[in-house]
Amino acid sequence: MTSGRKAKKSRAKSVVVDYRPRPWGTIIAVVAVLGLAGGVFGYAWTRISANNDREAALAQWKPSDTNKDPSDKIAGVVKLEFPAAKHVQPTERVAYEHAPPIGGAHDGQWADCTGVVYDQAVRSENMVHSMEHGGLWIAYNPDQVRDDALAKLKAKVEGIAYMVMSPYPGLDKPVALQSWGHQLKLDKADDERVDQFISSLLRNPNTYPEVGATCENAQFLTNPAPFVAEKPGPDAVPVNGRPETSTPPSEGP
Repeated sequence: MTSGRKAKKSRAKSVVVDYRPRPWGTIIAVVAVLGLAGGVFGYAWTRISANNDREAALAQWKPSDTNKDPSDKIAGVVKLEFPAAKHVQPTERVAYEHAPPIGGAHDGQWADCTGVVYDQAVRSENMVHSMEHGGLWIAYNPDQVRDDALAKLKAKVEGIAYMVMSPYPGLDKPVALQSWGHQLKLDKADDERVDQFISSLLRNPNTYPEVGATCENAQFLTNPAPFVAEKPGPDAVPVNGRPETSTPPSEGP
């Protein structure tokens, strides 16, 4: 009897341990997926927040009935008035007083400004006509603006209606923004005033003469008129035009 009881006690104390290794591979994979998802969500949230902040910051630069020309509050903007519809012939030059010009007499053909980035400099007389139609022109000094700075400017223009961009040899600043009667010259492409100028003046109906005019000109886009570096001679048309050119016989293509 004693030996039987000892055997029972011995069996009662025996413990079978079922050891199974943890699935570390699965755990690591799940943690990695969760980390990646968190990173993607965080990046998206950051981008959305930054975009919302940018839109809020630009709200004051949107034209309205009570704020017809917000660019009046942008430091450095030059603002002048010019008569509209003063045309010159393709062989004529205009004695512009600003470089790049910001208004005045211009060629009967406008430069296509449907979000186009011209690789080569374009004739000023055609660019001015684009601005008369509501185009906003970003000019840059090709010797000073390259790589990332150039890419930042292109991103503000490409595919955006009534925006146009081109190099402007000899420009006295790295960047110059023009709309009809307005100009802003800057030292850096990432200056916050670039967006302020665009928001204030792009197709602002209070600031250019020919509201509703098209910016499309496939004929010019196919064969852009080249830039002329030389200063206009004494026979150049005055910036405000000649009286006889106030009503052109035809316009555009």
